[in-house]
Amino acid sequence: MVYPSDWNEFEDTADSFLFYNPDKWTGNFRISAFRESPDAVGSNHFGDDACQSELDSNVYSKVSTVGAFKCAYSKEYFEEEEKKYVTHVWITGKGDTSLECTFTTVPDGDIDAAEKIISSIEIREADKKYPAERIPIRLSEIYQIDEAFKWTSDLVKNQLTVDFQGIEEDLNNIQRAITKSDISPKKREAWINIGITICCIVANEVEGTTWNTLMDGNREAPVLVYNEVVVDPLKLVWSKVKNQQSVDVVQTYGDVIASLS
Repeated sequence: MVYPSDWNEFEDTADSFLFYNPDKWTGNFRISAFRESPDAVGSNHFGDDACQSELDSNVYSKVSTVGAFKCAYSKEYFEEEEKKYVTHVWITGKGDTSLECTFTTVPDGDIDAAEKIISSIEIREADKKYPAERIPIRLSEIYQIDEAFKWTSDLVKNQLTVDFQGIEEDLNNIQRAITKSDISPKKREAWINIGITICCIVANEVEGTTWNTLMDGNREAPVLVYNEVVVDPLKLVWSKVKNQQSVDVVQTYGDVIASLS
């Protein structure tokens, strides 16, 4: 889906994604997607059935067409801290996938932005291969970056009993910690964590770098971007380990910096 460039993703429940403009709040847009098992009876009509079920069970819902989607649309009014709000609800879907979209705003708030987001949604088929693409960094990949950085920081502190700040001067300590800990070549996640940490140091040292989420088949991972140069942490360290090549953290960092020039 496509959402306004001045909106960001924020933490919400496990099965819901939340977006809004943090600088000028106009409303909270949430979306949840559910895919039926291909073995289930009527799975190909799961999306349509969800819409129809809402229309049948909710007397306040009505049919609304948003883009190419037939939706069961309703509104729910409520008060919070003596302020009035309304949540607009769209239940829709296609094939084996159902969608629940909501937009919470003030009673006279414009819902055009929410409907544009819904109109932009493309429901991808589970068994179809799509071209790789980059999207704005998602919370799940932000968490992965944070966890990778912490893992490397803990590795250095535990092995060398020195501080770790995530700057260029820490690269030698990362190399020393790798050597001292003797990380198994089979520990893919550990090596990817080191690759992500190298990218974090690059991001700290090079102004203008940004993180994106790479969507490539079943792989969803953080990548570092500078202008049109894309640095994939997976390829920095793990790809070398997998091919039984030695890892030189300082050299790898230097190669990344050179590629951005």
